[in-house]
Amino acid sequence: MSDLENIREEVIPLLCGASSLSELEEIRVSVLGKKGCLTELMKGISSLSPEEKKTFGQKVNELKEEISRVFSERKLFLETEEINERLKTERIDVTLPSRPFIQGRIHPVSQVTEELLAIFSQMGFKLAEGPDIEDDWHNFEALNFPKSHPARQMQATFFMKDGGGDILRTHTSPVQVRTMESQSLPIRIVAPGRTYRCDYDMTHTPMFHQIEGLVIDKTTNMGHLKGCLIEVFKAFFEVEDVPVRFRPSFFPFTEPSAEMDIGCSREKGEFKIAKDKGWMEVLGCGMVHPNVLKASGIDPEEYQGFAFGFGIDRMAMLKYGIPDLRTFFEGDIRWLKHYGFIPLDIPAINRGLSLNGGVKR
Repeated sequence: MSDLENIREEVIPLLCGASSLSELEEIRVSVLGKKGCLTELMKGISSLSPEEKKTFGQKVNELKEEISRVFSERKLFLETEEINERLKTERIDVTLPSRPFIQGRIHPVSQVTEELLAIFSQMGFKLAEGPDIEDDWHNFEALNFPKSHPARQMQATFFMKDGGGDILRTHTSPVQVRTMESQSLPIRIVAPGRTYRCDYDMTHTPMFHQIEGLVIDKTTNMGHLKGCLIEVFKAFFEVEDVPVRFRPSFFPFTEPSAEMDIGCSREKGEFKIAKDKGWMEVLGCGMVHPNVLKASGIDPEEYQGFAFGFGIDRMAMLKYGIPDLRTFFEGDIRWLKHYGFIPLDIPAINRGLSLNGGVKR
């Protein structure tokens, strides 16, 4: 026991008197390290009787705790002193002119998402979200997809490797089902998010961004749907006369269904809104199919509504003249500097979604 007392009387003053963090650490290692004096002393415990082992072990633990406590207190003191010394020497001259710096940019997809949410919130829509990894029920079955539908085949959908029927959602429409299952009526929501399909060219990528809209009540009709979409695109593109057309189409989850096209031009390598130059399909829409309402626990004899979904990436291409969708995901800082937005360009309906009527830089 005298050896332990000798270690205590020698080490505690050394710890308290250490003048630097490195010196403090050396003292700690010399006592508690693999070859420290206290560690070496512990090696002789095997030769003691059971009663002596118990007493000796208790004394060793008490000494360890005391050394550790003194070490922590001194370390905190030295760290504080070190910081105070740095603060005395490191000063900033606030009278100096600012230095050039690289300002970050908001990605067009993020900016356009905020622009669309600003529009829809003004129209009374609430934000809804859902998981990227979906089950077959919410992504296909509840949305009235037949078993033989091409979207359920491997070449169109990303299936999870571990099986179990989970997939990367092919659209944001599952959020419609989840909302109808969980919220009370009437419903008016928009659901932005990432979606995934096996496709890759100038206007398609394996991962892209959609925004889904859903309205469920007792009186909504197809005219309300068309009027809503036209007003959204007027506000988004900040022009009074947006060239649009609706074409009859088919989707398993809506009846009747339609596709909406916007007039666009690709002249001189630019991609922009234009009349009489061509058309690009931007969204699918229609009245919610009765089978979808039934699957979500809603009586189609009493309620009806409309739904739509379109690509946020394509909206960014059209509004800001971006010719190739694939460049959105290449991570080129030069591209982001050209097409990106300064962080303070926060979309707001009352002052215009984008600065200078659509010119963002």
